[in-house]
Amino acid sequence: MKIYPRDIRRFLSKTTPLKIWNWIQLFSSFYMTKWLKRPIQWGTPMTISIEPTTACNLRCPECPSGLRSFSRETGNLKSDFFRTIIDQLKGRLSYLIFYFQGEPYINPQFLDMVKYAHERKIYTITSTNGHFLNDANAKKTIESGLDRMIISVDGTTQEVYENYRKEGKLESVLQGARNMVKWKKELNSNTPHLIFQFLVVGPNEHQIDEVHRLAEEIGIDEVKLKSAQIYDYQNGSELIPQNQKYSRYRQLKDGTYAVKNQLLNHCWKLWHACVITWDGIVVPCCFDKDASHRLGDLKQWSFKEIWKGDAYQKFRESLLKGRDQIDICKNCTEGCKVWLEE
Repeated sequence: MKIYPRDIRRFLSKTTPLKIWNWIQLFSSFYMTKWLKRPIQWGTPMTISIEPTTACNLRCPECPSGLRSFSRETGNLKSDFFRTIIDQLKGRLSYLIFYFQGEPYINPQFLDMVKYAHERKIYTITSTNGHFLNDANAKKTIESGLDRMIISVDGTTQEVYENYRKEGKLESVLQGARNMVKWKKELNSNTPHLIFQFLVVGPNEHQIDEVHRLAEEIGIDEVKLKSAQIYDYQNGSELIPQNQKYSRYRQLKDGTYAVKNQLLNHCWKLWHACVITWDGIVVPCCFDKDASHRLGDLKQWSFKEIWKGDAYQKFRESLLKGRDQIDICKNCTEGCKVWLEE
């Protein structure tokens, strides 16, 4: 695993004794839970994903935003509501991920919210499909103080790229990446740490070496390979890579497919992180894309009331009894590598 000292220093510069104490509480309560087999939660999340919007300009085949398949409402996170949430969490929160579903840059207030979190010493991350990184947005992104940016580049030629990124234009994404690199140099900024994310699927797995070359040519800091979640994987899919190293699924003797990892009855994600939708619904993790497991509404209760409340506690108890009985857990990567190392 490659180490990026500047990025690490950036994160550590935002660390406080209270945040460290929170990490200790989270780790100890997680392992105490595994030992006693009953839910114990002493800390509050060190990582939160918050959804700037559910809207997206693309139509990716394994994404609810792309498929326009949500049963929940589509909308944009409001900046005043965001500030209210952050003011509740800022003391103990280490990572803030500006992403759940949708394309963050569609929300016109997105970068103002990044700046607000940055000014409160929270390490900020976003994931984008790269189509909105024009020259002006690239400059404003650098100025917002964003710490890390993941840019989805799921092919190195348009023909391969559009197999998954339906209605996407690869050249627009690459130009956006060049704009980011240019403005980092112009503004003499080390941030954001720029990552090309390559979602490894059947049509693009032969281009893994090429995406590394492309990233180096443009000046991107890092390439991450990510395994793809397939919804209807049981009978196979052209999106499942031939190389098993890059697949979340294994083929059984009868020709059907199963998730590689075991569904052990514990989950680190549920102890150290959670997701907040654009309209303030708290859900357990990023696998609950349609917000079907609603643990609380921040328009009605404080985050602490939700995190310590009955609904959250009951969900933790149900997970300890059997993850295989929870729909969002059945296709989950907890216990296997979502980010792949070469």
